[in-house]
Amino acid sequence: MSNPSADPSGPPLRSVFTANLPEIFRQLGISLVVSTYQAGKVILVRHDDVAGGINTHFRDFEKPMGIAVKGNRLGIGGANTVWEYRNVPAVAARLEPRGKNDACYLPRHIHITGDIDIHEMAWAKDDRLWLVNTRFGCLCTLDVDHSFYPRWRPPFISALAPEDRCHLNGLAMVDGEPRYVTALGETDTHAGWRSNKASGGILMDVASNKVVLRGLSMPHSPRWYRGKLWVLESGQGSLVTVDTVKGTWETVAKLPGFTRGIDFIGPLAFIGLSKVRESAVFSGIPIVADLAERICGVWVLNIETGEVLGFLRFESGVEEIFAVQLLHHTRFPDMLEWNDPLLGISYVLPDEALAEVVMPSEAELAERPQTYMTKGLERFRQGDYEQAVACFREVLNREPGYPDATYSLGVALAETGALQESLDCLLSALAKEPDRAKIHHSLANLYSRLRQPREAIRAAGKAIERQPDLAAAHVSLAVMLLQSGNYKRGFDEYEWRLKTGQVAVLQSPNPRWDGAAVAEKTVLLYVEGNDVRHGILLARYVPKVRSLCAKLLILCSDDLASLLAVIPGVSEIRHPGSISVADYDVHVSIDSLPLLFNTTPETIPDLFPYIDIETLKKRKNTEALRLPDRTADSALDPAPVRKVGVVWSPQPGADGDGHVACPFDVFQAVFTVPGIQFYNLHSCDDSELTATLSRLPVDDVESKIKDYADLALLIDQMDLLVGVDCPAVHIAGALGKPVWVLQGDISNWYWPTLSSSTPWYPQARLFQQPQPGDWKGLIREVKQALSQ
Repeated sequence: MSNPSADPSGPPLRSVFTANLPEIFRQLGISLVVSTYQAGKVILVRHDDVAGGINTHFRDFEKPMGIAVKGNRLGIGGANTVWEYRNVPAVAARLEPRGKNDACYLPRHIHITGDIDIHEMAWAKDDRLWLVNTRFGCLCTLDVDHSFYPRWRPPFISALAPEDRCHLNGLAMVDGEPRYVTALGETDTHAGWRSNKASGGILMDVASNKVVLRGLSMPHSPRWYRGKLWVLESGQGSLVTVDTVKGTWETVAKLPGFTRGIDFIGPLAFIGLSKVRESAVFSGIPIVADLAERICGVWVLNIETGEVLGFLRFESGVEEIFAVQLLHHTRFPDMLEWNDPLLGISYVLPDEALAEVVMPSEAELAERPQTYMTKGLERFRQGDYEQAVACFREVLNREPGYPDATYSLGVALAETGALQESLDCLLSALAKEPDRAKIHHSLANLYSRLRQPREAIRAAGKAIERQPDLAAAHVSLAVMLLQSGNYKRGFDEYEWRLKTGQVAVLQSPNPRWDGAAVAEKTVLLYVEGNDVRHGILLARYVPKVRSLCAKLLILCSDDLASLLAVIPGVSEIRHPGSISVADYDVHVSIDSLPLLFNTTPETIPDLFPYIDIETLKKRKNTEALRLPDRTADSALDPAPVRKVGVVWSPQPGADGDGHVACPFDVFQAVFTVPGIQFYNLHSCDDSELTATLSRLPVDDVESKIKDYADLALLIDQMDLLVGVDCPAVHIAGALGKPVWVLQGDISNWYWPTLSSSTPWYPQARLFQQPQPGDWKGLIREVKQALSQ
């Protein structure tokens, strides 16, 4: 079981919405609960004027799918678990900022079902929770004595077997009782429904055991509303109404995604849309052929006219939605994590007991250690580390032995850069709990930042000894081993990234490639998530892969496609949503290639450049990407003799993450070095920063960049690139250009510890901070080197 808990790491979760959506939420007095098993999140979608209209609040769960709401009860179903929450408005009033939340769902029960692949859920009028048990092909309920209690299954399913024979998935309640279900096939063999996904779907009447509709394309989410039966025909991307007497259906609207998850209020339907993965589950369905690009989000539809009134679209981090559930008369809800300290001081009692309860006043509660602990954890989640430190100090002032306070203070201090004090706190916490894996893991990461690799590796090993399945500790150990040159063990440990839940892993029934020759087969190589740095770094392996197969496909984001297309050996570039399992025989992540090829520092592919820049020039408008040349400008004294590109942060804006990004007010000192024409390649969405750059000897060419191929063509014209760890640095390295890499106090696995060079880019020069966090000292060294 995995407890739902917030985790600030992982791919960024970004969304946009139509301008009218906040007003729709405000007028209706609603919020939404959305599940995405692909991202492992439950999302609370809320109206918030302060946050720009719509606020999306994420909570982590293990493969959340079904959502059920009844009164103050909220149920979340996963692959093998049902989590039940209750809304306690009195707790909402105590959340920060005070007065903002009008509902707070507290965890109350966990029921372990075993792996039954829970899909939709609903409470009946007798308060029993009904589940769609997809693995066993039945409807079931729960009780304290059993994993699940089977109640009904389609008559064509001959036995209760964990084989997903028909992919039963959707449940419609009528008058508080289960009445209609959807399935993807009328089949009674292991995964038999997969053979006719395009038109094998059915709608069944539970009461009569009869099939109402056949010929549907991956139907989901049946609902009885306003005296009508509604179904999402997901494979068509549509919402339909059903005439149960005639056995026909009529399309109400078609939407730009795989429709799944729906709820109603008045004349409006809130419908979930998914992009559709590159897997056998979705290959061959109509929407894949009809829409080259599908969208993920929640669409608001007028069911009377079929008109789309607004939408929330997820741009990154979320690609699939399963359930969409409205919370009526609830504008700004929250869900407490299972380890939230607020649970320790939140009580729900029978009315008859309340008269005998004496509770401390609000003023007294505000001064208690638990209150400061709760505030500290919330500030930490918000990225306000200084305030988090202050709160944790207050906890320890009031109760020196308060559980987790010393550890939490140590973690927060590390984020502020107070590394030595952080170390003291973590060692103190470890002395009290020497067998706690997460303390050893935090110490490992801290020792790494303090440039004590042996201690870091030892601490990570101790974390794993105490909790062998702690995937994050294995990944941390992998990074430390690789930075220290231990490639054999390091790349083995690095495979644990696939178990962290923070990496986009391709879901496919086709086998994973093991590195062996497959002379007559097609290999699909995919880039994990949005980290294009690894895609560029490891594209050097493409010729080696190509020599072992008949055809090589690369699956990557649109902005990386043009660049990787000119790597020698690439047969085709594919985009997410544009590939089926029939297109390839085996697949593997590009991040696994160093392991498959038994890479050592001596055997890293080193043919530079491995980006075919000449082919790229033929495919792009090079005139529009020409750099301004001021080397012959007689008005400049001295005239520039070198062209140097700069990137001080991997994120847009002035600063970004201080562990990796160099603050601009420190970095700009390099612009005082004479005889150099600087070119800014950093995305500037800050008007004040743009104005500052205009007054410096810097040409802002960032606006010319539409994708990474454009960036490569600009870098090719430069004499040197100076930047932090970002895609531009890797492109320069792949082109064989001189590149200076500015190292923060947290580095990736391909930058060796305490070294000025890396075997991955022999022409690169690494600049280390004199002391962790000392960007000023590093920039002084860069200035001196540029002046020579």
